[in-house]
Amino acid sequence: MKPIASLSLDLDNKWSYMKTHGDAEWESFPSYLDVIVPRALAFLAERKLEITFFIVGQDAALEKNRRAIASIAAAGHEIGNHSFNHEPWLHLYSKQELVEEFEKTEKAIFDVTGKRTVGFRGPGYSLSPTVLEVLAERGYEYDCSTLPTYIAPLARAYYFFKSPEMSDEEREKRKKLFGKFSDGFRSLKPYSWQVGTGSMIEIPVTTLPIFKTPIHASYLLYLSTFSKTTARIYWKTALAMCRMTGVQPSILLHPLDFLTGEDVPELKFFPAMNMPLDQKLGLMAEFIDELDAKFTITTMREHARSIANQRVKALDYEKQPA
Repeated sequence: MKPIASLSLDLDNKWSYMKTHGDAEWESFPSYLDVIVPRALAFLAERKLEITFFIVGQDAALEKNRRAIASIAAAGHEIGNHSFNHEPWLHLYSKQELVEEFEKTEKAIFDVTGKRTVGFRGPGYSLSPTVLEVLAERGYEYDCSTLPTYIAPLARAYYFFKSPEMSDEEREKRKKLFGKFSDGFRSLKPYSWQVGTGSMIEIPVTTLPIFKTPIHASYLLYLSTFSKTTARIYWKTALAMCRMTGVQPSILLHPLDFLTGEDVPELKFFPAMNMPLDQKLGLMAEFIDELDAKFTITTMREHARSIANQRVKALDYEKQPA
């Protein structure tokens, strides 16, 4: 019997990328959901896969996106909470601000899909003890906002380099974007956060065992721009190391994995956005088919429930490395 692997897609819309990048034109909420959603759903349906889509509440609240988001739920995929405003500085929010953020997101998603969210991923892997407290109080089953990698500061530096017009205030808010170096010391295996008198399951986004370099699809596509052979070997090695170390991987997808610079000219500076669409989708097919051959692909909710009754390490967020 194959071990399980969860697969999820953070449905960051065009405006949310522009907002994080510091582009003022995000305020009109430009969208590409009418392109990415049918493309991603067709890709998954061809493989008979059900995964988790983390939805931004603001998108669900806009009439122009409702059909696309409803189609995700209609196809049988889990819907997760990815915040309302997609601000990667949730750690700066007060408890009341977080309650309002989650309430708005849950209502917007339920109004469109009829689904209640039980899982959360913070934008930019933003997390804090207060976020966990609010999630627990609202009955969430799991969080998946941690990325155990040492190279987060490098990714943040690259992002700032590509955002020269960003103000000092905007950079200050984003100073923890993608996490910190010490996140690399965190476990790749699921564990639970101690939250008051209870707990919250944490399913980390998987990185390469031991070395903690990224293995999510965007990184594989980035490697492919230099050498497709290297990307394929790296991916096969990552999956083999997960099997050897007993890590049930949780693999992350993004909309740009299914889009090109022709689809979204404003985001063509992102890695692999100059790759022709048929080539990009062909590589994505290789990567996901390889994962499916080695693991049984599930939603995040199914992954969390499979370990809910297991004894996992309990951690105190406040006592984690700074």
